[in-house]
Order: sequence, then C-alpha cells, then structure tokens
Amino acid sequence: MIIHTFATITCGNKIQYQKKRASCIVNGLMNFLNTSNPNEAFFMVVVIFLVVINAVTFCVYGIDKWKAKKSKWRVSEATLLGLAVVGGSVGAWLGMSVWHHKTMHKKFKYGIPAIIVIQLALAGYLLYCHVI
Repeated sequence: MIIHTFATITCGNKIQYQKKRASCIVNGLMNFLNTSNPNEAFFMVVVIFLVVINAVTFCVYGIDKWKAKKSKWRVSEATLLGLAVVGGSVGAWLGMSVWHHKTMHKKFKYGIPAIIVIQLALAGYLLYCHVI
C-alpha cells in the first residue's frame, strides 16, 4: 500500500497539491524496518528481495521438474533463466541441484554459475565503491 502525503505549494492564487510518493515510501519503509538510515533500509530491502526471488526461483524449478515428470505444460527456459538473471541465481542453482533439473543443458550447466559469478562480482564492486 502506497501512502500518499500532500504538500501544499502556493503559486499565485492557486494552491497545488503535489504527491510526494517517493519520500513517503522511503519514510514508511524506514519505519517498517525500524531504522533511520536510508542506506541501511535500502540494504535490508535488497536482502529481502534476494531471499524472496531465490525462494520463488527454487520453487519454480521444482514445479517445472514436477511438470516434466507429469508431461504437463512446462515453464519456459527463458523464464527459468530470467529468474536467475534478476537475482534468483542461487535459487536456480539450488533448484538444479536438489531437483536434478536442467543439469545436462549447457546453457543451465554453465550459464547459472556464470550468472552467479557476474552477480557476485557486481555486488563486490558496488560494496567496494560504497554504492550500497
């Protein structure tokens, strides 16, 4: 739920109301996460996102494996790889290992570890440069 606040801005005789969603979302998020530091709140949101996307990716790999065994409509390879690219690479790798799924396909066998290395290098760079 997005909380809207309205700031009153006087422009001649007219009063305009401007929605300040971004600052309100940040303040609401910082209150929810019990922190006053925006950088800490951002880091916590990133961690929460990564946990959720990896759990979803792991489950999608399991569902696709189940569908493969039942000869049902499958999850596309583009979706499976896309979930890994947007942050679910560890969940994809665990899904491949636990469910023994897509382990022989070269784009998964070599692609998922490559995505993990690229994401770790990017995260290391961002942390080193104090971006995050």
